[in-house]
Amino acid sequence: MEMRAAWMVQAADSLLKLVFELKQTSIFSGFGSLNEHVDRRIIEFEQQAEKTNQMLERIGEQALAGVKELETHYCSSDLRTSHSKES
Repeated sequence: MEMRAAWMVQAADSLLKLVFELKQTSIFSGFGSLNEHVDRRIIEFEQQAEKTNQMLERIGEQALAGVKELETHYCSSDLRTSHSKES
């Protein structure tokens, strides 16, 4: 009876060690896939940031061109010349 109890304790101990090793393997392999996912997302966000920067540059250039055009129209308009004569 004692022998059987000792075997059961030994089997339970072996089973616990196996479960522990499986958990560790699962955790470490989970970190690897998590790191890969994070790396992919970083690349995606960097690409999106680059596109956003290019879009902002275009908008800035268009705004500058629009302001210059408006300034040219204002400088050559009758409103400005008549306003200058009043001053």
